[in-house]
Amino acid sequence: MRAEGRTRARLDSGAMYAVATIEVGGSPMEVFLFSPTAAGPHPGLILAQHLPVGHTGLENDEFTLRTAERYAAAGYVVAVPFVFHWWPKAADMQLKREESRDDRMVLDMRATFDFLAQRTDVHPDAIGVAGHCWGGRIAWLAACHIPRLAAAAIFYGGRIKIPMGAGNPAPIELAQQIRCPVLGLFGNEDQNPTPADVDDYDRALTLAQVPHTFHRYDGAGHAFQNFPTPDRYRHEQSEHAWHEALAFFERYLRGPGSRLAAQHVTSGR
Repeated sequence: MRAEGRTRARLDSGAMYAVATIEVGGSPMEVFLFSPTAAGPHPGLILAQHLPVGHTGLENDEFTLRTAERYAAAGYVVAVPFVFHWWPKAADMQLKREESRDDRMVLDMRATFDFLAQRTDVHPDAIGVAGHCWGGRIAWLAACHIPRLAAAAIFYGGRIKIPMGAGNPAPIELAQQIRCPVLGLFGNEDQNPTPADVDDYDRALTLAQVPHTFHRYDGAGHAFQNFPTPDRYRHEQSEHAWHEALAFFERYLRGPGSRLAAQHVTSGR
């Protein structure tokens, strides 16, 4: 990983963020960085982007930017990697879907983890991952391949039972490699993942003895947190899921049960 210069930008809300560029597999990848206003160090969070809007550039993805802003306001340094850097931003979304590979996504997530872990304002032992939709699948994949992750939140991630890219296993088959607690948040009217798929996710994590908690919402389908799409957004279920995610990361990234707290006890601090 090689990090390059940064630029700064501002959301309509007034929140500031930085854009760094890191090299992954010979390809430059933008990482949007949101930081709390208070002095650090803070827990870190990788936010894996969703589809469809974000494939043309994170700057066009209002939902992901607002989500990152909200986590930063809660006290997390948030890194959002542009995982579609392998193609031109103007390339067709279906092409990117068809050519996406799990091994490349793992490279992106590892590079983003290292980017956060090396920052002086981030506790390297208190980094989690979250993602919605396409990003929910990536969050599961990251948890399988980055043992230093301290927590993973999966918001309605589909296709976890299906591999992407020749030679790669389905992420669900790698559940035994997960070393952190998992939070799952799903709509019972979703078709990808279906409730039966979520049952399979639950079963895989249980067999792998991965601590996990799933919340399933009646009256909600796919993308129930995605407020820019009013036909899918469900305010009550979304806010409940937000509450659960914030409580989850509070517990496992800086609370009494976190690795960070355990480290402090061991060191006598």
